[in-house]
Amino acid sequence: MGPDKFCSLDSSDPFWDWNRTWYTANPDFTQCFQNTVLVWLPCLYLWICSPIYLIYLRSHDRGYICMSHINKAKTAVGLLLWIICWSDVFFSFWERSYGSTAPAPVHLVSPTLLGFTMLLATLLIQYERMKGVQSSGVMLMYWLLALLCATVTFRSKIFQALDQPLTVCVWRYTTFYIYYALLLVSLFLSCLTDQLPLFSEAIKDSNPCPEPGANFLSRISFWWITRMMVTGYKRPLEEKDLWSLNSEDRSHRVVPHLVGCWNTECQKVKRTEQKTLYSPKKATNSEAKEGRAVEESEILIVKAQKTKEPSLFWALCLTFGPYFLISCLYKIIQDVLMFVGPEILRLLIRFVNNSSAPYWHGYFYTALLFICTCVQSLILQKYFHVCFVSGMRLRTAIIGAVYRKALVISSAARRTSTVGEIVNLMSVDAQRFMDLITYINMIWSAPLQVVLALYFLWQNLGPSVLAGVAVMVLMVPINAVIAMKTKTYQVAQMKSKDNRIKLMNEMLNGIKVLKLYAWELAFKDKVSEIRESELQVLKKTAYLGAMSTFTWICAPFLVALSTFTVYVLIDEHNVLDAQKAFVSLALFNILRFPLNMLPMVISSMVQASVSLKRLRVFLSHEELQEDSVEHKAVAGSSHSIAIVDGVFSWSRAESPTLKRLNVCIPEGSLVAVVGLVGSGKSSLLSALLGEMDKLEGTVSVKGSVAYVPQQAWIQNATLKDNIMFGQERREAWYQRVVEACALQPDLEILPAGDETEIGEKGVNLSGGQKQRVSLARAVYCDRAVYLLDDPLSAVDAHVGKHIFDQVVGPQGLLKDKSRVLVTHGLSYLHQADLILVMVEGEITEMGSYQHLMATEGAFAEFQRTYAAVDHTADNETVPKSGTKATENGSTTALVGSPGVSSVTKLCQTGEQDKVLGKKAKQPVVGKLTEADKASTGRVKLSVFGSYLKAIGVLLSCISLLLFFAHHLVSLFSNYWLSLWTDDPVVNGTQPNRQMRLGVYGALGLSQGVAVFGYSLTTSIGGILASRCLHQSMLYDVLRSPMSFFERTPSGNLVNRFAKEIDTIDSVIPSIIKMFMGSMFNVMGSCVIILIATPLVAIIIPFLGLLYFFVQRFYVASSRQLKRLESVSRSPIYTHFNETLLGTSVIRAFGEQERFIRESDQRVDHNQKAYYPSIVANRWLAVRLEFVGNCIVSFAALFAVMARESLSPGIMGLAISYALQLTASLTWLVRMSSEVETNIVAVERVKEYSDTEKEAEWKHEPSSLPTGWPTDGCIDIRGLGLRYRHDLDLAIRNITININRGEKVGIVGRTGAGKSSLTLALFRIIEASEGHIFIDGVDIAQLGLHELRSRITIIPQDPVLFSGSLRMNLDPFDSYSDEEVWRALEYSHLKSFVSGLPNKLSHECSEGGENLSVGQRQLVCLARALLRKTKILVLDEATAAVDMETDNLIQSTIRSQFEDCTVLTIAHRLNTIMDYTRILVLDKGEMAEFDSPSNLLAQRGAFYKMAKDAGLV
Repeated sequence: MGPDKFCSLDSSDPFWDWNRTWYTANPDFTQCFQNTVLVWLPCLYLWICSPIYLIYLRSHDRGYICMSHINKAKTAVGLLLWIICWSDVFFSFWERSYGSTAPAPVHLVSPTLLGFTMLLATLLIQYERMKGVQSSGVMLMYWLLALLCATVTFRSKIFQALDQPLTVCVWRYTTFYIYYALLLVSLFLSCLTDQLPLFSEAIKDSNPCPEPGANFLSRISFWWITRMMVTGYKRPLEEKDLWSLNSEDRSHRVVPHLVGCWNTECQKVKRTEQKTLYSPKKATNSEAKEGRAVEESEILIVKAQKTKEPSLFWALCLTFGPYFLISCLYKIIQDVLMFVGPEILRLLIRFVNNSSAPYWHGYFYTALLFICTCVQSLILQKYFHVCFVSGMRLRTAIIGAVYRKALVISSAARRTSTVGEIVNLMSVDAQRFMDLITYINMIWSAPLQVVLALYFLWQNLGPSVLAGVAVMVLMVPINAVIAMKTKTYQVAQMKSKDNRIKLMNEMLNGIKVLKLYAWELAFKDKVSEIRESELQVLKKTAYLGAMSTFTWICAPFLVALSTFTVYVLIDEHNVLDAQKAFVSLALFNILRFPLNMLPMVISSMVQASVSLKRLRVFLSHEELQEDSVEHKAVAGSSHSIAIVDGVFSWSRAESPTLKRLNVCIPEGSLVAVVGLVGSGKSSLLSALLGEMDKLEGTVSVKGSVAYVPQQAWIQNATLKDNIMFGQERREAWYQRVVEACALQPDLEILPAGDETEIGEKGVNLSGGQKQRVSLARAVYCDRAVYLLDDPLSAVDAHVGKHIFDQVVGPQGLLKDKSRVLVTHGLSYLHQADLILVMVEGEITEMGSYQHLMATEGAFAEFQRTYAAVDHTADNETVPKSGTKATENGSTTALVGSPGVSSVTKLCQTGEQDKVLGKKAKQPVVGKLTEADKASTGRVKLSVFGSYLKAIGVLLSCISLLLFFAHHLVSLFSNYWLSLWTDDPVVNGTQPNRQMRLGVYGALGLSQGVAVFGYSLTTSIGGILASRCLHQSMLYDVLRSPMSFFERTPSGNLVNRFAKEIDTIDSVIPSIIKMFMGSMFNVMGSCVIILIATPLVAIIIPFLGLLYFFVQRFYVASSRQLKRLESVSRSPIYTHFNETLLGTSVIRAFGEQERFIRESDQRVDHNQKAYYPSIVANRWLAVRLEFVGNCIVSFAALFAVMARESLSPGIMGLAISYALQLTASLTWLVRMSSEVETNIVAVERVKEYSDTEKEAEWKHEPSSLPTGWPTDGCIDIRGLGLRYRHDLDLAIRNITININRGEKVGIVGRTGAGKSSLTLALFRIIEASEGHIFIDGVDIAQLGLHELRSRITIIPQDPVLFSGSLRMNLDPFDSYSDEEVWRALEYSHLKSFVSGLPNKLSHECSEGGENLSVGQRQLVCLARALLRKTKILVLDEATAAVDMETDNLIQSTIRSQFEDCTVLTIAHRLNTIMDYTRILVLDKGEMAEFDSPSNLLAQRGAFYKMAKDAGLV
């Protein structure tokens, strides 16, 4: 039975009739077509979709939605529709039995099918409700499709009723109209959203994201973010306006998924390795060591050949692939829809040429064009949304994985990458992936687009297209070469950048030292040198960039030119008419995009592959051996720590650091570990913590561990949080701990008590306070085993005694725990149960104090030598009150940690008495660091001004002119083409085509020249600007006073030097190029459209206004979101930095989970600002593309209306330009907001030029006599100084006169102002009143460098920089090698340095990590010996060294600085008892100043101190 029989038994109703549908002024479909295709189409759609949709719903359960009114209504309407369909079926049966004529089969089949479909729809609605779907896209599309199909029938039925009233079947008409009405209701209902599912997370959330609850239309048009955009337009957005992340984007969902996949990958590789390896027989222990070594190296060689790296790429695919695949589907649809434009253009030109065609054809094409472009826009934006969300999740996952890995990486691996590099993995590399993911589909989509375009071109122009293809193919290798070159430059630039950031990081950490030594210029030059090499590479990249821009902007033109040339010259009769030329041009324009994108994507992929490799290497680093320390209690043993035959090294490659260790420590005993500097005491503790590689033997530690490192690790949090370290608050215990660790007096001095915020790395605590906080943390955590690495080094004797007695000793808080104490303080040894003496990594003697003294070994001898010096242990009275126990001079470590604290000293003077006893202070005072602020409002024009100034006015003008020239020529060449196509045809040929072709070619050539010019000028300009901005920022930062560095977290500064400078280097120039390009494109298109169809002039201003409003509306929110995002980015890296420095502590306390949670939370907080900014971009794009689509449609519409007066050439030109307009418009807004958001980098770099600066470094001409100071007399007259202008004086009216060559000790309690005095001497803080004269010169009149380079200080915390040892001693290279060696000899480092393989060029690692603290202190002494100035200031320089070294230093100072004036801030009074005079400070005033013997005789303050220290 044919289709005609199926519809009407007598074949009177045909299925299709062209005369009724197309060649008529009033088109309509046949009845048969309406009853079959239009009814079956929606049904087919639903039956195909539902199985897939049901499977999807089963796997994505969002919870259960209770029956609501909407749901009841939907179900009721569905059932009514079902009833209507069945009533039609029954009517057909009734007609068959009783009617005069039997109905056609179609009247039975279609309603039956429709009825079943309606039933399916109703069931789907219910199933969706049970699975928690609030608004369904599948159903909405179904109702829409059904309604559209029904609308055609609806119109047709009305015409039928008007024209042929006799043929109307009343029953079917009635049911159809009811059906149509119900469809409308259904469509309306499916646009509404249902309520939230039960138990959904959004109910608990205070500010949930509206996306999951938004309806389908709102989601495809991104309408749901409008509320935030409106808020952002009215006032700048703030933190509280941001929605919380959707649960599937949060770290706790995303990161474990990736980590899981990566671990599976690693397991796979390990399994294959185990199959290939270890074939050689294992050497037995009895065999000679040499044989064994060979065996191992053989295994290593085998490994090197066979090893297969675990694939991080595959792990990423498994994690994010499934979600990302949706985007591929969207992309395919979008690619196909792209080619609808040119096809419709062809039809329109044909319509204009064919004057007999009915007008509705034109309107039909216009409508079709509008619908297709809109659908294409929606799909494209949905595609981008999926991509960006994938990118965001990818970044979250990578940061999470890197963070988790950093906590378990072994120390050997940790040494291969510096902190800066690891932070870069998080910031730069994760970002690279995010950027790539948005384009990665172009890898297959671009070739697809090219193939489609070529297919349509072939249809249009035939074989001459091959000429164009040849040009394209030629372009590819050129660009491949450029891309390869760019990649090598990229790697070089990354390397320079890493080095620069590493150096900056160190400079900022040790900025205090740079200032005290006046070394800023040396380091500034070092940074500038690295920066110059970076800019050289950038310059080369810029030349290459100009080349590639040239080839790519000219490619489409060359392709068009070559194709048209060949087409016209092959055959006289090939006429270039409008249809051929402009459809081809439209297709060439489509071609331009994939061809432009391909090289970009390839270079992005290349960059990402570099990043992928870096990440893979980092994630495959070896981890600490989990099993190196056994924590299971050995049954029946009373030992809490046991090491049997232990051999340990820091990495497998090095020789063992600790050898032949056998130690058993009974539970609850106190073990002291002693030995010289560098004998392996700290390494022993690391071995017990499992931080070292265990080569042989066993280690077991019973119970949980607490660890106090030698250099205290302090978090940037309140003091209370530092002590509690994530434990719950137990008030009474907390108080006891604070008392025992002698922190009570410090709490009273701090502005907000224990709520005071401690700066990064503890900048506003002194060395002693940091040490005690670190100890308090360990004590508070209450563990079974305590490993204490010299916690008493940085505190003075009586505080040390107090802490020992109250905490560590036999009567202390820890008396029942096992304690291992590394110490240099001999006075405590006789209270230890067991003493281990270490020499060069071995334990040479062990036993109790009495036992060791009796054996007359090295220990006894050592003890005798020094017992005389350190006899504090005898008749010392334990301090009675809490205040006494405050460490003498704890306030501020003078150097090292960036900062004399402006906070600790807040209440040093008159307030002191009032404050004590008042504990509840407001925490606001305790804020120290300033968070990175988000500036609000529009970017000021002055920022653009300063950027242009940095480029240079001339260059800016030249590049503008070139831009203008290029676009003018480009417009004119296309206009020329349209004139050419309108040339009359004479005898089948166009007469003057040679002339037309020649001019066309010449125009193209000049276009190329202009492109090359402007590309080059903008890139070079960008480099000049970034050089200028970086230099000025570096100078501004170095010129800032110390107080600036305390307030500003180093993370912020590093962020400026890394992220912002990177933006200025590589992002801003290219964005400006694109912005200018798209701006001229848009203007050009508008001009052409106006020339062709002047009517559009009515529409353009209106659309322009709409466009402008949308753009301003968007930029207000987008800019603020971008700022919030970049402000919340810093804390991620700051926290990560902090974690890296404290990994050993975090691991020892087992707090990894808490830190991981904290990091995740910070990442989520950052993504919370990033996610709305992605959606805002999509929101904007959907609206703008709509504006663009309107312009295209109006251009087409007016062209159709004016077809009598238009030549095909001009119309083709106008519409081909209009087709490009949408893309250009969107691109323009994107670029203008990108320019605004990125120029913020310039604003932030310029920010530091307005902060306060120090005094001038040098005065020209210098007024100083050469060799000043020759005598070293210091005359202080009425000196007073304050830390901030709103605070009281920290020291006041101090008047003393120190003669040439005197040795003066400065002592006093905490906060007495000892450090402040030295700060005034170096003008780290300028005096507020009074003067200091050195050799009769007022130091306030000098340049800072002139002053600081002529006096020397040995600081409290020894700071070294990474670089050679020689650079650390003499960065300006102003001394000869002999002098350097002599200084090393006097500072007792000569034997150590000459033993190093590289001698003076030995590389110090970051922060001098590869020297022990004692050795670093000696290096600082060597610096002082080199400078050998007449004035030397010692700030308790011997805190971290053992007695022996301390003696050496003291004797060196006495012999070498005999004729110099020496000022010493002393903690150990015994070191200054032989000084000429002693200055006693109290509450910032001078209490006593006389020789030690006189002071003791006076029985004043000094006598009390001496008594406390047991010296009298």
